[in-house]
Amino acid sequence: MKSKKLRVAVVLVVLAVPAYWWLLVESGSPQGTFALKLTELRTLANSLPGEKPELIRVEEVLEFEFPNTAIVAGSGWSFGKLPVFSYQLVFADRTIVVDTAMDEATARGASRYDGEAFGRVSAALEKASLIVVTHEHGDHLGGWATHPKLSQLAPGITDEQLADPSKRAPLIIPEGALANRKPFTYEHATAVAPGVVLLRAPGHTPGSQLIYVQRKDGEEFLLLGDVSWHQANYEQVRERARLVTQFFLGEDREAVLRQLAAIKAVAAAEPKLHVMPGHDGVAMKRLLEAGLMTPRFAP
Repeated sequence: MKSKKLRVAVVLVVLAVPAYWWLLVESGSPQGTFALKLTELRTLANSLPGEKPELIRVEEVLEFEFPNTAIVAGSGWSFGKLPVFSYQLVFADRTIVVDTAMDEATARGASRYDGEAFGRVSAALEKASLIVVTHEHGDHLGGWATHPKLSQLAPGITDEQLADPSKRAPLIIPEGALANRKPFTYEHATAVAPGVVLLRAPGHTPGSQLIYVQRKDGEEFLLLGDVSWHQANYEQVRERARLVTQFFLGEDREAVLRQLAAIKAVAAAEPKLHVMPGHDGVAMKRLLEAGLMTPRFAP
């Protein structure tokens, strides 16, 4: 009897080790390429008349904590921080909001929440001439979707970001709130304002996009959204743990790996480009300390 139990235990261990490696450690390698050309983004950034944004303001609204291996596959079980940001592009005569964080009721599981910061984001949404998000998950779309004046807010959310309600769950957009919304989609890349370019990057979600910003002073930024949660994702070309991407996020993992490889190549070739992952507090701290981003939204 003991011998039989031992054999069963050995079999379970033999099966568990490769499952653990595949689900939590192994990342995979990119197959193929993703079209990310900074020359194209620069051309589009200069294709619309008018002045570019003068500065980028940022609000850190909340923070989640996940095991590091969930953030970068194989990086251990200590907990890593995932702050949630919203950006305000400030022009001489208008503002654009990029990513909208989420309201406290939707932010279940957050380890920290700043209601005053979210209040500033919510007020900024009412004044913005355009609202764009890197993708349709609740921590990026939620401030927009739950806004009490949603029907009156500026456009900018793409058709792809609204197509699948399951991707923004548990957010529910009130019936009729978007009745007057005009369709918005594009094929590959498009300029939406002087110095502001959207680049389609489906993979993390169908509506994922990179957002390139060229300021009036020539400084360049690439906002990655959740293509890359942390800088280590693109620097190491390592995805999140497969357990997370396959069973919780429903990602196209191959597409994301191709995007990470392309971002790494561009960052290496263009060291003056400021690459900002979606939830990297260390990367944000560097930008703030260098004066490249400004804390708090303008009133």
